[in-house]
Amino acid sequence: MIKIIHSYWAYLVLLVLLLAVFKSITGYFGKKDYDAKAFRVSLFTLIVSHIQLLIGLLLYFTSERFGLWSDLGVGEVMKNASIRLYLVEHPTINILAVALVTIGYSKHKKKLISGPKYKTIAIFYTIALILILSRIPWNVWPN
Repeated sequence: MIKIIHSYWAYLVLLVLLLAVFKSITGYFGKKDYDAKAFRVSLFTLIVSHIQLLIGLLLYFTSERFGLWSDLGVGEVMKNASIRLYLVEHPTINILAVALVTIGYSKHKKKLISGPKYKTIAIFYTIALILILSRIPWNVWPN
């Protein structure tokens, strides 16, 4: 059940993150005012990414795969690309991506004018999006 929620919540995270990146890039280059809608999109992105992180951590520690750390050992986990993706790369990179969303959101709130607000969100959220897309197990997603 947790795996299903984690997989389908990922669609929401990607959709909202794409929207936030698009809105921030068009806002920056279009020299638009940073309005309440832009703020809400950025905030909603922060919220859904943190919820996804919590679901992912719950899944990680309750998954049968977690037992492979003790069954195989660190060396064998690191040698197997598939196991390494699920136990090391996917969690680490996505935790980093959520941290970047959080940092970007926090930094943008300290900016006083629209251009730097949009630019900060665009940079941090785009990097987070790239990181997330790089570590999705595409061969099995969303199963």
